[in-house]
Amino acid sequence: MRKFTSTLCSLGFPSAYLHPGEASHGDLGLISTDDILFVASTSGKTREVLEVIDLARNINVKAIIGITSHIDSPIREKADLVLDMGQVEEAGHLGLAPTSSILVMLALTDCVALVAAKERGLTKEEYGKYHHGGYLGSLARRDRRIY
Repeated sequence: MRKFTSTLCSLGFPSAYLHPGEASHGDLGLISTDDILFVASTSGKTREVLEVIDLARNINVKAIIGITSHIDSPIREKADLVLDMGQVEEAGHLGLAPTSSILVMLALTDCVALVAAKERGLTKEEYGKYHHGGYLGSLARRDRRIY
């Protein structure tokens, strides 16, 4: 989800990463009634993630979008919209470590960010303003200078 936050910011959408474990210790102050909260949990049963949803409801966030895989995920009942990852089998001999599911989440959140940027009409010039340094910024700007 940190990568999703960075991608959103680079496309001109103010975004912040909220660690579920820190939300109940004051970091919930990052969000307000104008915000959309994305929560992600493959199982949808992670206690801290479910608590964040309830805490965000208490401050009336605009919407909660859940990303999950399991059909019995409690996120499905708590979120306003669910992005279903489909059935995902984790890689490795144990099949437990979040490997494949993280890749699916990355692809899914990248798609969300790119569609949002297109819908908003983000131009190369605007993108160049958010990427004022480096090679990508030079490709997006007309001056082609690398800062």
